Amino acid sequence: MGQGTTATVSRARAGGLSLGVTLAGALALLALAALMIGPYQLSPGQVLGALIGTGNAQAEIVVWNVRLPRVAAALLVGAALAAAGASYQALFRNPLVSPDILGVSAGAGLGAVLGIFLSLPVLGIQLSAFAGGLGAVGLVLVVASAVRHGDRTLILVLTGVVVGALAGAATSLVKVLADPYDQLPAITFWLLGSLAAVTPADVAPAILPVTVGLAALGLLRWRINVLGMGDEEARALGVEAGRLRLWTIAAATLVTASVTAVAGVIGWVGLVIPHIGRMLVGPGFGRLLPVSAAVGAGYLLVVDTLARTIAATEVPLGILTAVIGAPFFIWLLARGRRGWS
Repeated sequence: MGQGTTATVSRARAGGLSLGVTLAGALALLALAALMIGPYQLSPGQVLGALIGTGNAQAEIVVWNVRLPRVAAALLVGAALAAAGASYQALFRNPLVSPDILGVSAGAGLGAVLGIFLSLPVLGIQLSAFAGGLGAVGLVLVVASAVRHGDRTLILVLTGVVVGALAGAATSLVKVLADPYDQLPAITFWLLGSLAAVTPADVAPAILPVTVGLAALGLLRWRINVLGMGDEEARALGVEAGRLRLWTIAAATLVTASVTAVAGVIGWVGLVIPHIGRMLVGPGFGRLLPVSAAVGAGYLLVVDTLARTIAATEVPLGILTAVIGAPFFIWLLARGRRGWS
């Protein structure tokens, strides 16, 4: 029995290592392809030459100033949204939950819209979006804590829906008041999500909070796995469910708000990608978290590459992710909860 268990563990580790190498290789190839594809086509040799400083000047400008910041942003945003989605789904034990569930995206959208309306600089708009996302979740937690009866998870979800609706209504009001020739187009484009014209200065502020949030989720991964068994079972195993839930929400919200401040509102990633991760490694959160992050990074990189190449005018990311995510969501509804555990 002992030898059989050891062999099983060894096979699982070998399988996990093999999957990790495969995902890392796939991400590297996708990043290389994204650097090559565009109005100014580059060969693999030109991309590598530009990266190491031996290419021609024009290729180096295209790679370093235009495409590399955008590729890095797509990888960061995709990984963050997918990891947050996996965390929320594990936390609420519901495969149809996404990072929007607590009003994070709606709050961040309202913050950014206010920043654009007030003609703040780019950094000010990002900070406003970040504050809006955190503020929305803070309001949800305050309101939910005031309700002393009923299921805590259901109360959190319902409160998140209400706060998200209020933030959406406030966003609509600001759009009505905005300058239709200057501010309104910028607001509309931002709310649809985009990485157009992203610069290293835009991405840099998000790196630290995303790293902190993902690191926290990684440290909590085994406890979150236990929480998926239910609050009573978690308490029996020595896990304080209420405190763990707050820490998980805080970490996932920090990650979501940070990247939403950079890329705008991009839906469906946090809903779709965790399901693909579960198909690959099962529902265990310890393995699901890194796999979801890797798959989410590659997925958004592909979507962003399509967004800037399939038409003469760039297509907002939110439109493409909805076109892909909506049929997937319908398929999930048809399957019900099968495959969740």
